[in-house]
Amino acid sequence: MNDEFEFSESSPSTFDIKAFLYKTLSYWKLFILCIGIGLFIVYQQNIRTQQSYKLGTQISIEDDNNPLFSANTSLTFNWGGVSGKVKTIITTLQSRSHHEKVVDNLQFYITYLKQARFRKDDIYKAAPFTFTLLPNTSQVLNVPVRISIVNDTTFEIGLDFENTIVNTQNFTNKEKSTTDVSIGPFKQRFKFGDPIILPFLNGTIHFKKDRKIVSGDEYFITFQNYDAVVGKYKDKLWVDNPANSSILNLEMTDVNTGKIEDYLNETVRVLSEDQLNRKNQFVTNTITFIDEQLERVKSQLTLNADSLNNYRQNNKIFNLDEESLQINEKLAKFEIEKDNTNRQLAYYSNLKTYLETSNSFTDVPAPSIAGVNDANILGNVSKLNALSVQKSKYETTVRSDAAIFGDIDRQTEGLKAVLLENISSASNGLRREMEFINSKIASIDSKIRKLPKDQQNMLNIERQYALSEQTYNVFLAKRGEAEIIKSASVSDVLVIDPAKDTGAQPIDLKLSSRYIFAIIGGFLPPLLLAFLVAFFDTKLHSPHNLEQISRIPLLGVIGKNESDNNLVVHNKPKSTIAESFRSIRSSLQFMYRTKGKEGSKTIVVTSSVSGEGKTFCSINLATVFALSGKKTVLVGLDLRKPKIFGDFKLNNDLGVVNYLIGQNTLDEVINLSIIDNLDIITSGPIPPNPSELLIGEPMDTLINELKTRYDYIILDTPPVALVADALELFEYADASMYVVRQDYTKKAMLNFINDKYKKKELSNISFLYNHYDQKGKYGYGHGYGYATYGNGPYGNGYHDNYKPKPSLKERVKGLFKI
Repeated sequence: MNDEFEFSESSPSTFDIKAFLYKTLSYWKLFILCIGIGLFIVYQQNIRTQQSYKLGTQISIEDDNNPLFSANTSLTFNWGGVSGKVKTIITTLQSRSHHEKVVDNLQFYITYLKQARFRKDDIYKAAPFTFTLLPNTSQVLNVPVRISIVNDTTFEIGLDFENTIVNTQNFTNKEKSTTDVSIGPFKQRFKFGDPIILPFLNGTIHFKKDRKIVSGDEYFITFQNYDAVVGKYKDKLWVDNPANSSILNLEMTDVNTGKIEDYLNETVRVLSEDQLNRKNQFVTNTITFIDEQLERVKSQLTLNADSLNNYRQNNKIFNLDEESLQINEKLAKFEIEKDNTNRQLAYYSNLKTYLETSNSFTDVPAPSIAGVNDANILGNVSKLNALSVQKSKYETTVRSDAAIFGDIDRQTEGLKAVLLENISSASNGLRREMEFINSKIASIDSKIRKLPKDQQNMLNIERQYALSEQTYNVFLAKRGEAEIIKSASVSDVLVIDPAKDTGAQPIDLKLSSRYIFAIIGGFLPPLLLAFLVAFFDTKLHSPHNLEQISRIPLLGVIGKNESDNNLVVHNKPKSTIAESFRSIRSSLQFMYRTKGKEGSKTIVVTSSVSGEGKTFCSINLATVFALSGKKTVLVGLDLRKPKIFGDFKLNNDLGVVNYLIGQNTLDEVINLSIIDNLDIITSGPIPPNPSELLIGEPMDTLINELKTRYDYIILDTPPVALVADALELFEYADASMYVVRQDYTKKAMLNFINDKYKKKELSNISFLYNHYDQKGKYGYGHGYGYATYGNGPYGNGYHDNYKPKPSLKERVKGLFKI
């Protein structure tokens, strides 16, 4: 057998709930401290944090067709239908470009603040003044500008610069730059309404007429990065489409309800305006085209009118005869038809070129302005324009590689192919009609040539004037029609419930509720600490722990030794520890009687490791037997680390080692002690081969000789978890005492002895639970009643160091005693 052997500390063990609870209670001061800290932190947060609120608005996406639309009103552009429109509007609401318009309109990059006790509150419209930016000027970013009211007409601007360079931004073109400043405070006075022109601040402050000026009041304004503000509000806006219906719920959270209300309502207004503009884009493009044509035709009409008047005056011809008038009316009719046909052919030619060369079709004018009434062309141009508008919207809100663009492009190419076929067919029909009209005009021209020369010229000039006038009136009528349609159009966004503060409640946790969570949070750290300590704790803390992890019987519990000497039974025979050893002596004697053991008895005392009180128990166990009148010998067999000689003030130069090597006789190594009936055999000098000495024949001889002289032989052996010497000595034992120590012995150290006991390699072994402290690490173990182990009330007035356990009332009073 080797001198040294290993043991494992990874033995399975159950979590001790009782130990955990007692450990938790032992941290009561830490609980009070953590709860106090939690309440203090919550209090500080409550007085420093501005509450948040949530408001909402509800809109409906409708398919509102123009009420003036009819089959003959070809200018109307209806790209409606709620299918897909809701998703498009949701995407628009989540787009950056949309929020840029809203932030620009509301100027939310300017924040108005007022100093509260521990924070600056966003007061928004409650500020008694407004700051108007000067166009194309820069403002300092993220530096509070203090506005101090001096009197009814004057205020003072103050800033504290911490660096020589500050960031600025021009909110007109959104360009950012830096400006040099002087470190430290800056102050300057201005009049209300006068321009403020500084390198880092440019604008005008106007006091609101309905507000009262209070001298000494201080306010703050801050300018925030435009892009950061847009991003913040973009993230704050929450859009919900319940059950994929046409209803949209918009919600926003902020610290100022006025800001939420204005932002939501402005968001809906901008959305509605954009939707209406997109809806009217076809009509708007048409009006623009008509205006260009009207300007051109108006010039031609004026020129023709001047020519007609000049000819009449110069040639003194003011009226045509009846025949000339009839010829002129017929010719004018065909000229108008020819002009309309040419206008339609020109439109088809331009439309064909436009379709073949352009990628965007949002600028296509209405076909009806050219007199085109073909239903297929009218419908397909409207559809093409609608697809182009839809694609234009998606380009600002959707990724360029999205599948929606491919779908729109396929639909567009299909419509273009159909339109080109329609144009070819319609153009061929118009050319045939033009040939017929030209033949009629040629026939009439032959008649005109028979008239006098001056009549021919007069007819020609009047015909040009009538044609220009007719064209001008057609365009003017079309423009009026387009204006009526545009003015009658309504947005597809219907506001059901505008945003309004009707007494919004803070959505943050209520102040009183926060304190509850602070108390709960204060419990958690000590609770977690107690759990971790109990979970990872590998030591024994009570006899109950010992009984849970081992089947070896517990013979006795020994109290905590407060003295400096191990001779407790001898020095303090009335102490609770002495009574504990007497109880152990009684238990051993009872065990011997039960087993019929007569004559000399050998008791082996060992432990797992050094420091568990093995020698202390050996000395006092030997003492208690000697005091009962039994001839007792205490043999120090811990040859590597001898101890017992010091307590008895003996010399260790001669001992059991000398006997085992045959150097001295037994009588020569036996020492008398200060205690009657107790002899001591010390270990002697440390040998080079302790294990071999203890397993040799001299050891058998020693034990046999001692049995002839003594009633009790107490063997103080080495720790079994460090060396194997003690295992060899168990064969001499009539009873083996295995010492464990409270708050010191690790549970895994007992694996080895438990295994030996389980395999029945050891018998007559019992535990001695040493250093027991009822108020120890976990403060429990009351199940091991005082009477059993000599710690209890029956000894009141008998034990010299017994103190009665205080009552619960007394302990509570002690906690609050000042």
